[in-house]
Amino acid sequence: MTEPPVALPGGPPVALADFADLARAVLPPEVWDFVAGGSGAETTLAENRRALDRTGVLPRVLCGSPTPPTDARLLGAAHALPVAVAPMAYQRLLHPDGEVALAAAAGAAGIPYVASTLGSIPIEQVARAGGDVWFQLYWLRDRGLVADLLDRAEAAGCTALMLTVDVPILGRRLRDVRNSFAIPADVVAANLPTGRDSLAHRATPGVSAVAAHTGAVFAPAVSWDDLEWLRERTAVPLVVKGVLDPDDAARAVAVGADAVVVSNHGGRQLDGAPATATALPAVVDAVGDNGEVLLDSGVRGGVDVLRALALGAQGVLVGRPLLWALAAGGRAGAETALSLLAAEFQDALTLAGCADVAAARHLRTTTVQ
Repeated sequence: MTEPPVALPGGPPVALADFADLARAVLPPEVWDFVAGGSGAETTLAENRRALDRTGVLPRVLCGSPTPPTDARLLGAAHALPVAVAPMAYQRLLHPDGEVALAAAAGAAGIPYVASTLGSIPIEQVARAGGDVWFQLYWLRDRGLVADLLDRAEAAGCTALMLTVDVPILGRRLRDVRNSFAIPADVVAANLPTGRDSLAHRATPGVSAVAAHTGAVFAPAVSWDDLEWLRERTAVPLVVKGVLDPDDAARAVAVGADAVVVSNHGGRQLDGAPATATALPAVVDAVGDNGEVLLDSGVRGGVDVLRALALGAQGVLVGRPLLWALAAGGRAGAETALSLLAAEFQDALTLAGCADVAAARHLRTTTVQ
């Protein structure tokens, strides 16, 4: 099922950010809130954007290219952009084709797609739909189920494993609490055994059913011993997502992680955590040449990709804007969004005087007041 994305009153979308309004027009309000919202007072959610908007990039002159190439290497593999699709749960909430549509769009765009443990389509189907598919793992109370997920992801051909480490419990997301939000019965956590997500469908006044479900299924903490076990258990590149403290980043790569993702879960976990653009430079310094550093949370366009590279990241994960595009037009919407992102990024490289992506990591930045 594919269709052209919904058009804006003035015509088709011309920027990645346009898809937010398109999605809001077609989604049930409680689904919009589930995706758009953050935790607590949503301070960190808002700060992610403010920090990126305050990051000024000093363009260079007399040294660029009118059409700089946008290709980059992530985890040792070549991709069309220094971008991956962030792991996001229950994508069939946004569109019936869900993860398959977004993975296919990512594959067509030449970038990695990160499939979530809480995906609403089994990892095997998602891996067949996309190009380079990575698997994101939440640490579960059932270690046997963790091992089974790892085996399934490897058998499906996933090329990297991303462990999310910032969810000892689900952040208190007040929009979901006020909406008594529950996942519709026809949208399931397809990678979990039947019945393991029953709490997610149980609507209770003043309760987030998603929080109740994850509290029952997720382990309350991931330890460094768990990370070591995981490193020994898998041969594919290992990424640790949800790192803000530089000491944690340094330890993660020392244990064997190939990359870390500077992420505050899109402002959905600890409200009051710093913006990722603020935390990024210290993490880059701590990791040095021992691993890659990616940035997640708040990226809304090609200039943000340039900002992240100038701050030291090797690449970014893009989340909500691609869900908005999926909601607006399925695979066609996502492909349009990724095409716009690529054009925005190439324009940003050109205007910054960068001959290629590597040059962007040598740009100076300043704080715009």
